[in-house]
Amino acid sequence: MGESVSRRIVGATLVAGTLDILSAVVYTAVAGRQPLNMLKGLASAVLGDGAATGGLHVALAGLALHFAIMAVMAAFFVIAADRMPVLKARWVIAGIAYGIGLWAVMNVVVLPLRFGWHPFKPLGLAEQFFSHIVLVGLPIAWFARK
Repeated sequence: MGESVSRRIVGATLVAGTLDILSAVVYTAVAGRQPLNMLKGLASAVLGDGAATGGLHVALAGLALHFAIMAVMAAFFVIAADRMPVLKARWVIAGIAYGIGLWAVMNVVVLPLRFGWHPFKPLGLAEQFFSHIVLVGLPIAWFARK
């Protein structure tokens, strides 16, 4: 993997990861919940249900897990875009599609496997689509196109 590829993956990870986690913090706070508990919920994916009673170190583990997952998402798209130039040429459409795809994988597969199925609420769905498309898919596609 060349330096250019690595730099695009790191850039996409840092920007999309930061925007996404900030949106999650805002949505969590607006809902009247504690952002640290949201981060502990992320950590519970690998630490189990006991993560909820952990301290700051568990929340930081959740944050690290978030960025690790984002790095995989970014790497997948950047590498795919290098092999399929249409993803770079049509990066806005590709980023929107990728954001929708990431939403589907996370909300129809990953989260239900960990937390069980929860029905979608219109506002939550709108927030999730905004975050996955505008804050994740488009920034990743933007970095990939370079």
